Amino acid sequence: QLQLVESGGGMVQPGGSLTLSCAGSGSTLDLIAIGWFRQAPGKEREAISCISKNWAYTHYLEPEKGRFTISRDNAKNTVYLRANGLKPADTAVYYCAGRPLECFDDPTEVDYWGQGTRVTVSS
Repeated sequence: QLQLVESGGGMVQPGGSLTLSCAGSGSTLDLIAIGWFRQAPGKEREAISCISKNWAYTHYLEPEKGRFTISRDNAKNTVYLRANGLKPADTAVYYCAGRPLECFDDPTEVDYWGQGTRVTVSS
C-alpha cells in the first residue's frame, strides 16, 4: 500500500522560498500522478500543481505568476514543490496526493493522501 509523507514545511518570511518534499513508501511512484494541495484555516482545499507519471505538469494556482515549480525524482521516489515569493496568504497546510497515471485538481479524485506539512509565512 502506497504511503505519502510530506516534509519541508516551516516558517518563512514574506518573499522567501521553500521546497516541500513528498516521499513515497510501500510502492513506487513511477505510475502515479502526484498533486500538491493546500488548505488554509476556514478555507477549502485547493489544488496547486500536479505532475503525471510521464512528467507532464500542470499548475492550477496562479499559473501566470510562475511562483510554483513541481518536479519528481523517481530514483528517490519523491516529488518536490518549490514555492517562491511566499506571501502571508500562502500560509496553509500543504498536502501531497496521488492517483494512478494522469493529473487531477479535484481532491475527491485522490486515492492517496499525505498527512500534510504546515507552512507559515510571517515576519
